[in-house]
This record gives sequence, structure tokens and C-alpha cells, in this order.
Amino acid sequence: MRIFSIVAAIAVAAALYFAIVDRGALLALLGQDAPAQTGDDSPEAAAQDTVPSSDLVKVVVQRSVAQAIETAVSLRGETRAARVVDVKSETSAIVISDPLRKGENVEKGQILCRLDESTRGAALAQAKAQLEEARARAPEAQARLDQAIAQLAEARINQNASSKLSEGGFASTTRVANAEANVATALASVESARAGVQAAQAGIESAQANVATAEKELERLLIRAPFAGLLESDTAELGTLLQPGDLCATVIQLNPIKLVAFVPETEVERVKIGAQARATLATGQDNVTGQVTFLSRAADEMTRTFLVEIEVANTDMNISDGQTAEILVAGAGAKAHLLPQSALTLNDDGVLGIRSIDENAIVGFHPVKLLRDTPEGVWLTGLADSVDVIVLGQEYVIAGVRVAPTYRDLVQ
Repeated sequence: MRIFSIVAAIAVAAALYFAIVDRGALLALLGQDAPAQTGDDSPEAAAQDTVPSSDLVKVVVQRSVAQAIETAVSLRGETRAARVVDVKSETSAIVISDPLRKGENVEKGQILCRLDESTRGAALAQAKAQLEEARARAPEAQARLDQAIAQLAEARINQNASSKLSEGGFASTTRVANAEANVATALASVESARAGVQAAQAGIESAQANVATAEKELERLLIRAPFAGLLESDTAELGTLLQPGDLCATVIQLNPIKLVAFVPETEVERVKIGAQARATLATGQDNVTGQVTFLSRAADEMTRTFLVEIEVANTDMNISDGQTAEILVAGAGAKAHLLPQSALTLNDDGVLGIRSIDENAIVGFHPVKLLRDTPEGVWLTGLADSVDVIVLGQEYVIAGVRVAPTYRDLVQ
């Protein structure tokens, strides 16, 4: 038995030697010719040429042709009221109007809170009376100025006459001195009269300011809606004492409404002002459309994203403030391939791509960029217009090997 085992081992070793090391001699012994040598001496070519077709890895291939599609930037954001204003009191007074309840629609200029007038009406009447009094003093001051100017003219005439007579020896120097003194007195009277006119004018302007202040104080007693919108809170209750800065009501504007989101820095160049956008709300409402009205040019320091705002019509008020929204912002058209998601694979470096074959059934790897994921498949860019993609078996082959493909049709 020991001798038989040794003989069997020697026979097996000899067979392996001829099969691996000296295959030509084995074929000659069996009466077959050795395989002819090809012109390509590379190890890969030799390996490919020596593999029988029946030993090639079988894969399923799909011929894909690029199609023109509209690319869109997918964002996640929320709805936001176009305007939110806390309407506050500018004066101190008691509310004398019945409150409006939250949820009511208000028009621009509508009175939200009416405050007690108290003595403000009397203050306005007093200011108006002071204005009339100041205006009445103005003509009197002007008359005094006119009289002083006339006296100055008379004094200068007398001075001129005295000077002429003194030169001819017909008037004394005392008379000339008196005439000059009268001119100086008249000049002082003119200056005083002018100061009186200016004081009267200042009194008028001061009285006018007091009237305007009193009128403005009365206007502050009527707190009005700054724009048409919706009450987000009840207005101040009847009898409430409002101090300057106290809240009367909160008004929001929901038509139009805004969609607010943040664009990653890798996608910001694809978003343009005026671009069309479409959103689906968390409630399932998917007919929300609008236009991009604002794109920030300064990135958030923490997230490196850019704020984008989209204006949406909301005439029926079906969209509320603060709803979550899935947003698609339209971008420029591009050519892409629609392929099964299972066709995607990774190379040794972890790069996402697909494996394809050329006309000689040699496998190649192509990096791709994922544009959109749909129920029908994924849209990919980065490929030629026409490519034969391995959709089944791509995980069992590598670039550079030859395969046995089986084609399947796909209606795109």
C-alpha cells in the first residue's frame, strides 16, 4: 500500500508538471498542436487570448443613449410670511376700542387700537391759539421796522443838510453833531425793529411746531395696520394702558408668501435670480410654484450655504407660515443617461461610476455624477452620448478584462 501511494503521487506530480510547465510537450504527446503565438506579448493580452469564450465572465449589458433633461437643484426649506410686524404704541394712553380677534383679515390703514384722547385735544387748541397770536404780532413788528427805516432816512437827510450848511458857515458844529447822533439813534431803532420782526417770525415757527406736535400726538392715538394682512394675535384689550413700545397687535402678510432655503456652495452657481421653482409641502400640496427673488452672495459662516428666497402667490391662503417644503429650482438643460440604480458601482479608490464595454467587449470604468433619483432609475452625467453599460455582473469584473456580454433592450 505504501508503494502504491508513492507511485500515485509521482504520477500526479508528473501530470501537473506537463500541464503547467511544459504544456507543449503534453499536447505533442497527446497528438495535438501547441497554440500559435500572437503578436501581442503583454501578459494581459496573452491571458485574454488564451481564455476560451466559454470561460469568460458573462454579464448583462444595456445600451444607453443620452437624453436632454432639465436639471434642477433640490433643496429643503420652509415657508415664511412675506412680512411680520409687531404694531406697537408710540404714546401712553388707555385703549378705548373693542379688540379685533386673531385670524381676522385687515386692510392697510385699518384702525387696530384706538386710544383715549384725554387732554390732547385741548393741547392742540392751545397750540393753534398761540399760533394765531404769534401771527398777529408779526404785522406790528413789521410796522415798527418800517417806521424805524423812515426815521433813519429822515435823520440822514438832516445830517446831509447840516453838513452842507456847516461847510458854508451857515450851521454850527453842534447842529452837525446832533444830526449825526440822530442818524445813529435811527440806525439802532432799525436794528431793534428788525430783531422784533425776526422774533415774531420765530414765534410763528415755534407755534407751528407746537401745533404739529399736538396733531401728531392725536394721530398716535389711532394705531393702524401698516399693510393688508392677517392678525396673528388679538389686538390690545379694551381698558388696557399702553405705554410707548407696548404691543397693540401682530400683523402678517401671507400673500405673496416666501419659500426660504439654503443652497450648498457646490450648487449655488446653478441658481439664478428669476429662475422658476416648484415645491411640495409636508401636507402633500405639490402645486406650489414661484420665482427666485433673492440669492445671498455671502455664505453662512457655519454651514457654508447661501440663503435663497422664492416668492409664491397665495391668493387662497392655503399656505401657512413655517411649513416644511421640498423645493426644486430649475437649472439649465443637460444631457444625461437614465440607468438602473443597480448599475452604479465603486472603483478601488471609492469613486462612484459605472462599468461599460467597448466594441471588443473589454471592460472600462467611467466616473459619473448623479443628477436625480426617480422611480424609473437614476439620471447620470459624465458619459458619452452612447454607451454600453454593464447592468448585471459589473461587480465581478474589473477594467481591462474581456467579458461575454448579453444585451437587453430598455425603452427610455
